[in-house]
Amino acid sequence: MTQPDASRLDVGKGEDKRSIAVLSRKADEAGAGLPGVVWLGGYRSDMTGSKAEALCRQAGLKGQACLRFDYSGHGASGGDFRQGTISRWLEESLAAFEHCTTGPQILVGSSMGGWIALRMVQVLKARGMGGLVAGLVLIAPAPDFTLELMEPELTDAQRASLERDGFYEEPTPYGPDPNVFTRALFEDGRKNRVLDGLIDTGAPVHIIQGMADPDVPWRHALRLVEHLPSDNVTLTLIRDGDHRLSRDEDIARILGAVDTIAANS
Repeated sequence: MTQPDASRLDVGKGEDKRSIAVLSRKADEAGAGLPGVVWLGGYRSDMTGSKAEALCRQAGLKGQACLRFDYSGHGASGGDFRQGTISRWLEESLAAFEHCTTGPQILVGSSMGGWIALRMVQVLKARGMGGLVAGLVLIAPAPDFTLELMEPELTDAQRASLERDGFYEEPTPYGPDPNVFTRALFEDGRKNRVLDGLIDTGAPVHIIQGMADPDVPWRHALRLVEHLPSDNVTLTLIRDGDHRLSRDEDIARILGAVDTIAANS
């Protein structure tokens, strides 16, 4: 199994130009007929997490192409995290997809990455490239999380901080540094809504959602299903599953979903 190649990809122009870190591996002869796998991470996560590593390892064993990258402000890409918005990270995801993949791909999006995966499908279809999406595996997907999940829960102090400072911070159980949420992120989130109409992916979708997820309620996944008109939508609810879904049994479900889509593509 060949090791992935590490590279940098420049995205944007002028003062908005940034360089993102990429790990990619091309398909070999054994996997030439299979769709590749593209990992789309969550808010403040990076491409070296256990789920991403497992996907890359399985793809390598099957000879499939695999692409991982860090959004700007994340992981090895570096940069100012507070400049990040859904539109900005979507632009980077599309650039990586177009520059680093060949042929059909399975988009695997975790949490915020699920939102970006759905927006990618919409943009690719508008560009006449929708056929390059072989399927989607969405792990605790958080489409429209700024508007649907966060805004209704904002405290008066957080709203005041957004208005006064342009951001607020809150502690997170997923790392030592607090999460930072900016006014720009909330404003841009409204421009990228997907739960305001039908989301025609044109490809199979498998959603894996923990019912003990403290960040994305499992009913949010049910709502997403209502916006997916395709008959080929699978929802797996894991009663004791948390938001990370990084246990061995959770990762096995994710890998199985990717395998099923690849085998039927």
